[in-house]
Order: sequence, then C-alpha cells, then structure tokens
Amino acid sequence: MQITFGTDGWRGEIAREFTFDNLSAVAQATMDWMQREGLAEKGLVVGYDRRFLSPEFARRVAEVAAGNGIRTLFCDEVVPTPALSWAVQQEGAGAGVMITASHNPPSYNGFKIKEGYGGSARPSTTGLLEQIVAYNLEHARLVRAVSFDEGSRLGMIEPFDATTGYLRQLGHYVDLAAIRQAAIPAVADPMYGAGIGFFRRLLQIDELHDTPNPSFGGRPPEPISEHLQELCASLASGRYRVGLALDGDADRIGAVDERGEFFSSHGIFTLLLKHLVERKGRRGTVVKTVSTTRLVDCLAEKYQLPLVETPIGFKHICEQMLGQEVLMGGEESGGLGVAGHIPERDGILMGLLLLETIAATGKGVREQLDEIMAEQGMFAYRRIDTPIDNEEKQRLLDRLRTEPPAVIAGRSVSSTNFSDGFKFMFDNGDWLLIRPSGTEPVLRLYSEASEAAMVETLLRGAQQLAKFKV
Repeated sequence: MQITFGTDGWRGEIAREFTFDNLSAVAQATMDWMQREGLAEKGLVVGYDRRFLSPEFARRVAEVAAGNGIRTLFCDEVVPTPALSWAVQQEGAGAGVMITASHNPPSYNGFKIKEGYGGSARPSTTGLLEQIVAYNLEHARLVRAVSFDEGSRLGMIEPFDATTGYLRQLGHYVDLAAIRQAAIPAVADPMYGAGIGFFRRLLQIDELHDTPNPSFGGRPPEPISEHLQELCASLASGRYRVGLALDGDADRIGAVDERGEFFSSHGIFTLLLKHLVERKGRRGTVVKTVSTTRLVDCLAEKYQLPLVETPIGFKHICEQMLGQEVLMGGEESGGLGVAGHIPERDGILMGLLLLETIAATGKGVREQLDEIMAEQGMFAYRRIDTPIDNEEKQRLLDRLRTEPPAVIAGRSVSSTNFSDGFKFMFDNGDWLLIRPSGTEPVLRLYSEASEAAMVETLLRGAQQLAKFKV
C-alpha cells in the first residue's frame, strides 16, 4: 500500500492500514533516512502512548533500529509526545519515533517522527520518507531487524526515562510556586491517554478518566466540546475554577472555564499570548494556521509583533520556529508551542501556563478573555466535521478550485486563501474555511464572525456549496 504522512505523521486503522508489516516498512525507511542524513550514530528515542498495541508497535520499531545498527533509547513507560520530543533534543539523538494516533478514534494508531531539534518532522523530511518507503516496497527490500531481547543483550536497545527531565523542564518554565500559592481549585481530564498523572506530579490537582483505557471510553480522545461533558459538569458543580483537557498523546490542550463552558484553543492562544508579552516580557513572531482566530491577529498588531499564517499542521509552525525567533505558534485543534521550550506543541505546558495566568491575575480564563474582547471586539467561532467519501470529496474540491464562488450566503467574497483548503474572507474580517481532514475521511467546515448568528449563516452557505446537510 502507499504510505502517506499527514499533518503529523502516518496514521491508519489498526489491522487494516496500520499493521506490523506496514509499520516495519516505515521503520526501515526511517532508518534508511537516518543513515542517509548522517544521523544514525546519534541514535534514536522511541516512545508510545496508551493505545491498543502501542507498546508492541514501539518494540518493533526498536527491533528494526537495532537490526540497522542504530542504538535506541526505549522509553520505560507510556510518555506524552512532548516528553518524547524533549528527550530527543536533550539527548542529542538523531531522531525520535512516537507510536500514537494522537486524537484519532480508538481504532487508529500512528507513527510520528521527531527530528533532532525536538519537533515534528518537516514536510521535506516526510516527503523523502514517503519516497524511501515506496522505493523499498517496489524493490522488495527486506526489513533488517533483530529480536527485542537480542537487541537489548547487544546493548543496542536500552531502557530510558523520558519523564524526569521533561518534568524538570516544565518546572523551570512555569512558576509552580506561584500556582501553588494561589491554591487554584483545578481538575484535569487526560481522556484516558498518555497525559494521565502528569499534572499531578507537579501540582495538587484532581483528574478525571485517569485509568488506562485503549478504547478511550468509546470516543476519540480529542479535547473538544462534545467530548468534555463530564469535565464541564465538574466545573458547573462549583467545585473547581478551571478544567484542563489533554488529547490522547497530550500534545494538544482544551479547557473548561469557571462557568462550566468549553473554552477553546482560540481563547487559550489569546490568553497565553497576552501573558507571555505583558507579564513575562517576551517578544517574537506570532505564527497561526489558516483556521485560527483573528483575535490573535489583533493582539499581534497591538503588540507590534510580526504575524505569519501557515497551512494546518504544527509541522509548518515548527518550520517557522526553526527559521526565526517565534514567540508563540498555534493551531485551532489545540496544538500550541512557545519560545524557550521545544519547537513542538505541548498540551501539558499550555495547561500549566493557563494556571499561571489565573495565579497572576486572580481572574478565571473566561473573565480574562472577556476583557480582551471588550478591547478588541467580539469573535464567535464554530467548526463542523462531517464524513465524506473520496469521490464526493474530490468533486467538491475540483469545483471549488476551478469555480470558486464570488458570493456565499448572500455575502460577497473579498479575498481568498487556498494554501490549505479553501478560505473565503469577507470585508469586515469574517471568514469561512472548507478543508478536508489530513488524517480522516472527514470534511471540516470552519467559520469565524463578529456574531454567532453570522457564523451559522456562513456554515449553512458552506453546506449548500458542498451539497449535503450536516
């Protein structure tokens, strides 16, 4: 089969696309790439999440690495992706492999590559890996591997603690003493994933869904509103002041505010950008993806910071972080990264920084955001996901590419951005984005406007363009 890397790694359904044979082919291509790039001598770090068969898939990657003469540090427990990324950078490894499908449904698993700088593999790297996989399969090139036990006996596979150094870094970055002194009643929802217990290792904080469950309670471990009803109920009870949610591998963040309402990554990005500039005195370029709120644009303009907009996928933000001094980068799906850490999204660090804003201001996250919107204007946002088969999707994309509409929902389109999907802007800053998912058979519809009613109007216009009802 053809192996394709999406917005962050290669993913597929377990036993359908994501099999041991296909994984072995991708692992072999990764070792070929490391040798070609002169990275093999620096070694590899391998980690895994709590999904079905993740430890076994990770062991297979280590077996292939050892069979290719590449020393592997094999994480001795389940780790969040940002912990694995931090370890790659701190150990000076040539690369890292994380077995995870992040926020995808329980039936999926995946293979994320982290380059030596401790961030997502660049598009140029994943493109090369796709070529190597295709070449190896076409020429029936054998996978070189040894057993895990043999690799361990030879010293090619070593157990590794990726947690201690990562937690130490978090403690250096965030003022934990101030958070503890503020005694903020908080609760976290790691969604049965790799982030279980990580907040609790640093702070007194309650947790929901803190036992391993490869089925994630029967829903995707994505920290969005419809998956966080129990966390919302916990906040609505009045026991807590903020709720923090992590996706399956803990590199994405979601939150619930002091009113028990979902607090999206747009609000988190906005609050943390203000916090970094006004309270921590940091500056640099701000990077956002095409589906992220314009409120970030407003703050960048206020603080006179350069702003860059990229396609969706943190790998594009990572490239910007490698090329210039980026203060903060983020995407609508909850992936946020900051300067002074790694060029990588980190849900745990973002959760700690949110607590730091509450400790510094004495105000809940919704109260803080309301104050910003009182100054910058109101912004309403909504995303709709709907299944779509490949033929239907391709017809729609071809039509939008060749005959883009000049009017949507009765409003004239003032400009467009087709760098990733089809984004239509209107004269007052409202916008609509139509984009197929890079990892699932899903069409995503996004809209932002100054009023919630207009968001719904634009989304209905998108549905009409797509010729189906959601």
